[in-house]
Amino acid sequence: MKAFMDKDFLLSSETARHLYHDYAAGLPIIDYHCHLSPKEIYEDRKFENITQVWLGGDHYKWRLMRSAGVEERYVTGDASDREKFQKWAETIGLAIGNPLYHWSHLELRNYFGYQGVLNGDTAEEVWQLCNAKLAQPDMSARKLITGSNVKALCTTDDPADSLEWHKKLKEEGFEVQVLPTFRPDQALSIEKPGYLDYLKTLAEAAGEEIHCFNCLKKVLKKRLDAFGDLGCRLSDHGMEAVRYVPAGKDEIFGIFKRRLEGQLPTAEEAGKFRSALLLFLGREYAQRGWAMQLHFGVIRNNSQRVFQALGPDAGVDSIGDAASVKELAAFLNALDETGELPKTILYSLNPNDNAAIETVMGCFQTGEAVSKLQHGSGWWFNDHKQGMIEQMTSLANEGYLAGFVGMLTDSRSFLSYARHEYFRRILCDLVGSWVENGEYPNDEKALKQIVEGICVKNAERYFGL
Repeated sequence: MKAFMDKDFLLSSETARHLYHDYAAGLPIIDYHCHLSPKEIYEDRKFENITQVWLGGDHYKWRLMRSAGVEERYVTGDASDREKFQKWAETIGLAIGNPLYHWSHLELRNYFGYQGVLNGDTAEEVWQLCNAKLAQPDMSARKLITGSNVKALCTTDDPADSLEWHKKLKEEGFEVQVLPTFRPDQALSIEKPGYLDYLKTLAEAAGEEIHCFNCLKKVLKKRLDAFGDLGCRLSDHGMEAVRYVPAGKDEIFGIFKRRLEGQLPTAEEAGKFRSALLLFLGREYAQRGWAMQLHFGVIRNNSQRVFQALGPDAGVDSIGDAASVKELAAFLNALDETGELPKTILYSLNPNDNAAIETVMGCFQTGEAVSKLQHGSGWWFNDHKQGMIEQMTSLANEGYLAGFVGMLTDSRSFLSYARHEYFRRILCDLVGSWVENGEYPNDEKALKQIVEGICVKNAERYFGL
């Protein structure tokens, strides 16, 4: 029996152990998609206790606690931080097979030096140890980033954001690149009740007014320029599905004009507007050399009870099945046929879409970049061991795994860099298994290039970092 989470955790062969320990483990991290607060990075936030680090805003943990029958007051309610931590410890102690179990223990080992296991009985011991460590100077937000060997990270920012904290970080010269990511979901959400209020905020950020569709495009271009001035390398879009409903210019102008007058669009009109605006943005990204991330296959806010009480990102989203491969391909083609398709990363929350994504991507690859179109790493409900293996195996089967830009945290926590270690161990075990099984030669030079590329070098090249 192997020891629990020893140095060879998840590494089941000699080749896997060699690839991980000799090549992957010491590489720097490019965290090209996360939800860290640039304000907290600039202010170098300190945390009072482990609950603040672990449970504040982490809907992964909230979902697990609810599944374990924990009352909401201990999840997001008015219970004390110590009480919440106790309930979390009791929950995680029995969470066999859940990636949170591995992530939590990797974080305890990497950042706090705790070699035991967390459960209800050890909660007080871990609480005291972690809080004592968090009080030390090397446990602030910036120190956690630099201590994790992070070379660059990209936050997620609305076009209407002032980017104040990114500007201050750039002026101060923090040793880690902290770059904004352009996330214009609200600008595309023409059917939402608060859309007109959002347009006012967006216009103010650009110092302009929005009276027409061309005005909106002008404002977005100004904000794209502002993001670019701060080193932005990529955009991000979250949607239920990639829809492509082409329409003429006059029709789009009319839809937007009526919305400015207070009229809500039909579902078809909203689809046409989003298609037109997303095409415009895709062309802008291509001109700037940015990558475009498309996150789809999700149904959000399923529980209105929780949504009404806590708002979005409360742990009541799920995998969706509305993705249209035909419309995704048509959207990519609309950009490709004019030579304006940017580097694009596709993520579906539904693992059933893996092979379809691979085959669609293969239709639009060019010599402009290694794997110009990317299948993003196992996302959200798929960033567990099996999900990562399935995503990488699918990419290897239908595409070019060696060109993959690798892992990201997609997290709001400064301790989540342990997820990169988790991914790297799984990657090395997968590649090692193919070598051990005679499916790929034991070619030291090639294996080193593949592993180091997927861990960091492909992302450096792809994003120009």
